[in-house]
Amino acid sequence: MMKTAFVLLALLAFSQALLRIPLMRGKSSRQLLEERGLFEEYRRKFPYNPAAKFLPRNEQSEVPMTFDPDTTYYGVIGIGNPPQYFKVLFDTGSSDLWVPSVSCTTSACDGHVRFNSSASSSFQAGTKPFYISYNSGFVAGSTGYDIIRISDLYVAHQVFGLTETEAVFLGSVPWDGILGLAFPSLSIEGGTPIFDNMWNQGKIPQYMFSMYLSSSVEGSMLILGGTDPSYYTGGINWIPLYGATNFWNIQIQSITINGNTVACSGGCEAVVDSGTSLIIGPSKDINNINGWLGAAPGQYDDAAVSCSSMNLLPDIVFNINGYSFSLPPSAYIIKSVSGCRTGFAPGTWILGEVFMRQFYTAFDVSNNMVGFAQAV
Repeated sequence: MMKTAFVLLALLAFSQALLRIPLMRGKSSRQLLEERGLFEEYRRKFPYNPAAKFLPRNEQSEVPMTFDPDTTYYGVIGIGNPPQYFKVLFDTGSSDLWVPSVSCTTSACDGHVRFNSSASSSFQAGTKPFYISYNSGFVAGSTGYDIIRISDLYVAHQVFGLTETEAVFLGSVPWDGILGLAFPSLSIEGGTPIFDNMWNQGKIPQYMFSMYLSSSVEGSMLILGGTDPSYYTGGINWIPLYGATNFWNIQIQSITINGNTVACSGGCEAVVDSGTSLIIGPSKDINNINGWLGAAPGQYDDAAVSCSSMNLLPDIVFNINGYSFSLPPSAYIIKSVSGCRTGFAPGTWILGEVFMRQFYTAFDVSNNMVGFAQAV
C-alpha cells in the first residue's frame, strides 16, 4: 500500500512538473483577408511554398519562409522584466524566436505587439543582425537577450530576434512572432534555442515536448517536458527520426486508400511541422490523392470538393514504421465560407496541422523520435 501511494505521489509530482501552454486557434490569414476582399490579391503576390524552409542550407544563404494563409494556432509568452506579452506561433519547422520591435517601420507591424527593449530592466543587446528571407519579402532587425516567460517557467538570457522590417503579408497573420522548436543547428541567430535552454537550465523533467491541436477555437495545448495522456487514447507509436536533417524528419513507407497505394510508393521522407497548415507532397502524389477524392483542381493549388459528399469520402492511411495512421475525411477536408477543399497541397512531404489535429504529436529530443497517438 505504502509503495502504491509513493508511486502515485511520484506520478503526481511528475505530471505537475509538465508545463501546459494553452494554444488559441485564431482566425487564419485566409479568413481575415477574405473578409476584407484581399485574399485573391495576396495569393497572387505571395506564392505558397511551405517546403522552402526545408531546403539544404547550401542552396540558400538565409532561411526562407512562406505566406501560409491557413496557419491558426498560437500561444502567449512574456519577454523581459516586467514581461511584455506576445502571441507566437510554436513552430517545429524552425529554431529561432523572434518578435516585432518598437523600431519596426513597416506596416506589417502595425497590428501587432512590439517589444520595447528600453522598458525591460533585464534586456541585453546582441551584436548579430537578424535576417530571415521570405519568398515575397523578409524580416530583418537585430538580436538581443532577455528573460522569457512561458506559463510559470522562466528562461534566462535567451537570444531572440527583434524585427525592424517585415514582409507585408505578416500584417495579416494572427500571431506577433515565431518561437522555433526544431534543432539548434538550424538557428540563424547563432544562440541556443529556447527549448534547449529550458532543458539546460533544468526547467523541464524530460527533454521532450508534445502538442494537442484541437479543431475548436480553444482547447489546444503545448506540453513542455513530456506527454499528457488526457489528450490521446491508446499508446503513443514512436518513430525514429530519419536522416540527419536537424528537422523533425521521419520516413513514411506508403500512403494508401482502400488498400491501394496512392502516394509515397517505395517510401518518402516527411517533416512533421506545426508551422505548416496542410499536408504537403510532390505534385504527382498530391494530384493522385485529390483524384481519388474526386477533387477538382482550383486556383492557387487548392482542390475543391462538394461539402455534401464529405461523408462518402474514404480514409487516407499513412503507413509509418509499421503503424497505420488513418486520416478520416473530417480531418483532411477544410470548410470555409467559399466551400470545401482538401488539406493537401504540392511541395516536398510535410505533415502539418491537418495531420497533427488527428494525432497527438510528441517530439522526443533525447531519443531522436517523433510519437503519434490518436487525439481525443
